[in-house]
Amino acid sequence: MSGPVLPPEGLPLETWMGQALAAYYARGTALGARGDFITAPEVSQMVGELLGLWAAVVWQGLGQPSALSLVELGPGRGTLMADAWRALAVVPACRAALSIHLVETSPGLRALQARALADAPVTWHDSLDSVPQGQPQIFLANEFLDALPIRSLARDEAGAWHERWVVRDGQGALAFAWGPALDAPPAEVQPAHRAARPGEICEICPAAHRLVAALAQRLCAAGGAALFLDYGPAASAPGDSLQALRAHRFVPVLETPGEADLTAHVDFAALAATAAAHGAQVAGVVGQGEFLCALGLRERAGVLMSAADPAQQRDIAAAVRRLVDPTAMGTHFKVMGLASPTLGGLPGF
Repeated sequence: MSGPVLPPEGLPLETWMGQALAAYYARGTALGARGDFITAPEVSQMVGELLGLWAAVVWQGLGQPSALSLVELGPGRGTLMADAWRALAVVPACRAALSIHLVETSPGLRALQARALADAPVTWHDSLDSVPQGQPQIFLANEFLDALPIRSLARDEAGAWHERWVVRDGQGALAFAWGPALDAPPAEVQPAHRAARPGEICEICPAAHRLVAALAQRLCAAGGAALFLDYGPAASAPGDSLQALRAHRFVPVLETPGEADLTAHVDFAALAATAAAHGAQVAGVVGQGEFLCALGLRERAGVLMSAADPAQQRDIAAAVRRLVDPTAMGTHFKVMGLASPTLGGLPGF
């Protein structure tokens, strides 16, 4: 699958980005040392293990139901879920209650996930819509929201809102341009955006709001929780955060559509408001380092080190630093939880 097909008039950034991301993830080579980026579960097995045990504690808080769906959105190579599934062996009743559902469209990634989870009860889905309802559910989404297409907006001097488009310039190269004035700002525009200066870019992600609303409705209907690990500021703010990453290096956003990972900051505050408006409890937002340490990351690292050789011990220590250090992933990446109204507090917050 190639990159977006651009009509003569161009495309809104949201549409273009959606097509570029679909082409990119269809390649199935994004993750890992040989891919374009590394996520927290790829840094260390401890992340998936702790999230698996987090799910077990939530299951206990739900009253230990005999049937529970564990759903991962954008499961990558299956690393997180495979580590979580292995860790859940210490809670056999929870493991026996689980059915695993992976929301993944890439055939290549599905094949990798199938190998990683060969001994687990897995069902794949093209979208959340086909994940069965009617029983408690726990959702995990690690670096999923940041890869959803965004709308990029700005006000002109007269106060009218315009949307950024992708077009071809006079030489045929891809370029950004501003579309005609909108009749009204989109519903997802936040007060902080409305206070932005003329010309200052504001980003919104309608797809993320739709997803969070749908998850909140599911949690309210049947019970459960959702956990998002992603990057972005805790408070809504204007700014141009759209970026492209290829082979672990930043590249121009429009340079190689379909061949680079495109991401933008997650507006956690806006999504928290959407979740609350649809009846869910919201936990967080906290830094990834604080969250993982609250779950016992350092204690788990100590256990692994006790059975490791010196080289492995250095690797484990380096992984902990990368996950929790404020200069690495510790504060830049954040965690937000959602819970059904009657569920007690979520672990880690």
